[in-house]
Amino acid sequence: MGTNQVPLINKAFQRKYSGLIKNADKAMLVFTDQMGRTIELKQAPSRIISLVPSQTELLFDLGADEKVIGITKFCIHPDQWFRNKTHVGGTKQLSFAKIKALQPDLIIGNKEENEQAQIEELIGHYPVWMSDIKNLSDAMNMITEIGTIIDKEKNALKLTNTITKEFEKLKTVNIKRKEIQTAYIIWNKPIMCTGPDTFIDEMLRLCGFQNIFRNKSNSRYPEITTGELKKHNPELILLSTEPFPFKEKHIAEFQKACPNAIIKLVDGELFSWYGSRLQYAPSYFIKLIESVKV
Repeated sequence: MGTNQVPLINKAFQRKYSGLIKNADKAMLVFTDQMGRTIELKQAPSRIISLVPSQTELLFDLGADEKVIGITKFCIHPDQWFRNKTHVGGTKQLSFAKIKALQPDLIIGNKEENEQAQIEELIGHYPVWMSDIKNLSDAMNMITEIGTIIDKEKNALKLTNTITKEFEKLKTVNIKRKEIQTAYIIWNKPIMCTGPDTFIDEMLRLCGFQNIFRNKSNSRYPEITTGELKKHNPELILLSTEPFPFKEKHIAEFQKACPNAIIKLVDGELFSWYGSRLQYAPSYFIKLIESVKV
């Protein structure tokens, strides 16, 4: 059967993605995710489940409202989706029964935020596109790729252009500025901080904050003691609002261990969400940088 006889795929979409069609006779669209896996789609996806909060918000901002049918209980943005879309469990505790009932034609996940065994189970039944984000370039590529897959490239291009312009502003703030020795804390009791090879580490670097645990640990999120924190003598300690919900009351605990350090509560979403929220991160970072004097 020739391509002009295949009714499974929208003709305009087929012409647009003709270079991605692996086998025209079967009308399959072929995409490669950020883990190097290939997925095949019969047509533009219209029943998407998102397993990652930052990517759920991205799908909304790209204009995929009618395409997304399921999200996790941690996908709190946008609020109308959180209230009205079907929840399929948590990022690491998925409900396979709920997913099966929704019959998705695409599931979008992330290597770090989702459990490998659960993702492998899903791959056996559905097309699953996985992101793997460690830096800003990875995030920008992810936005572009998802925009292509869901047929929203123009919106994705507009978004990546906005993010690029905003991060250019951040560069001008850090010209000839001394790097500040920084500890970014993500959890309490036990204390856990951000280590190397993480997206948060990349955001710290772009802010001119030298992550003191970048080269002092093999773990991406090392567990440390207050004694170790004191020994590393940070000039700045950033207490993230997620995943642990640090509050003003926690500042005193860390100030006791590091009396000379500047301690700030920071918006964890703006440091760790790698989707459309990135467009707001640089302006927040600039205000944070200007508030820190060492």
